[in-house]
Parts: sequence; structure tokens; C-alpha cells
Amino acid sequence: MSRIDGKVALISGAASGIGAETARVLAEAGGVVVLADIDEAGGARVTAALKRAGHGAHFQRLDVTREQDWESVTRHVCDELGGIDVVVNNAGIELIKRIADLTLDDWHRVSRVNLDGVFLGTKYGIWAMTEGSTRRPKGGSIVNLSSVAGLVGTPGQSAYNMSKGGVRLFTKSAALECAQLGYGIRVNSVHPGVIETPMVAAAWKEWSAVGFGATDAETRANVLALHPIGRLGRAEDVALAILYLASDDSSFVTGAELVVDGGLTAQ
Repeated sequence: MSRIDGKVALISGAASGIGAETARVLAEAGGVVVLADIDEAGGARVTAALKRAGHGAHFQRLDVTREQDWESVTRHVCDELGGIDVVVNNAGIELIKRIADLTLDDWHRVSRVNLDGVFLGTKYGIWAMTEGSTRRPKGGSIVNLSSVAGLVGTPGQSAYNMSKGGVRLFTKSAALECAQLGYGIRVNSVHPGVIETPMVAAAWKEWSAVGFGATDAETRANVLALHPIGRLGRAEDVALAILYLASDDSSFVTGAELVVDGGLTAQ
């Protein structure tokens, strides 16, 4: 299994779902994890649980849409821990609406969280792995959470498709730039299928409203049928993929898209 012994990993959106599971997996693999989220209560709970289990864990409040938050959080972590080795840009929101029902505010809100947040996390992640790294080796790994919705279109998810497709290509551009400049930073994207998380559990009615099923149960069955492997994903499935990209096991991998979708996009 991949290990990241002693590496400092900053994870956005770490209070629940994939982010919280990623924090657990990286901590159990030897990392010192910094959980960052706008949800202070949830983030504190996850952090406390990791500390009780004997892991190095810290919490920082972070609104991924605010540049000043990214600047202050990354500076604080670098001051306290000497630098950052891994940034996981996980924070994101989903919006399920037909185009006719979308407002410009909807479009901008999805873009601010899913695109601006990844841009800022990458920008300040690069800084933390280069200039900000004073007591740690320079370089590192940035992992950006996209989605299968960043690879193929989905009815009722145009704004989400836009944002996750943007994450995919932004990641490739950042990877090439970091390589060209000799930063020693790898940048990759992860593309989950439908994962059993609180965000997905809360969205079945919205999926039904745009035509995926007459009832929530039918919608869930129809979405499940999209995954040839026969089940929806678990947060741990994605977290283990992130661990691989965070570790030195993937030292020759950059600008790649790691698909974790139970075969959804293979059809």
C-alpha cells in the first residue's frame, strides 16, 4: 500500500464525505493532515477523531472561494509545519437543474466553488511547495477532484459539467507548467462516479425532478445501473486513489486523470 510517512497534506472540504475519508486514509498512511472546511463543527469532529486515533491532524477554517483564506491558511501551515507536500482540492458543490431553470447566480455559485476553489488551491499549493517550503523538501503533489461529469455530459448537470470539465483541463495545464518550470510538483485529477456521500444522498429528489426516475427509489436504481461494477462507489474508493497520487508511488504520473467510476465511462 502507498505510504506518505511524514508528509503534510492539506485537504479542502474535509469535514465530510470524500474529504473526511481522504483525511483518514492519508493519516493512516503516515501523513500529517490539515483538514480545511467552511464547516467548523464538522471539521473539528473529524479532526478530533483522528487525534484520538493517534494521528497528526489539524483543522483550519477555509472558504475555498476567498483568496485571503487560502493565503492565510497556507501561510499558517507553512509557518507551523515547514511547508506542504500534498494539496487535495476536494471541496465542491453539485447542482442539478435544467438549463431553462438555471440562473446566472446558480452558474456563478458553482463556478466559484468548483473552479475558483481549485484554481486558488493550486496557486497557493504551488507557493507552499516552493517559496513557502522552508523546512521541508520542495515539490509535492496536487490532486484536484473532478468527476465523471468532467468527462461526459449529463442532462440536468450543465453547470456541474462545466465546472468539472474545467477542473480537468486546468489540471493538465498546471501539470505542464509545473514540469516546465522545474518545480517538482505533480498535478493530477481524480474523476469519481456516483459515490455514497451525504451530498449524493441529499440529491435524489433533484435527480428525480430532472427525469432520472419517477421516485427516489427508481432514480437510485437507474443511477446504480449506470455503474457496470454493480454498486455505487464508496468514499474510501476515491480516497485510496488520492493516496496513490499523493505518494511517491506515482512519481512518474502528472497531468493524468484517474477515473474511479465502476466502469460508468467505459460503456
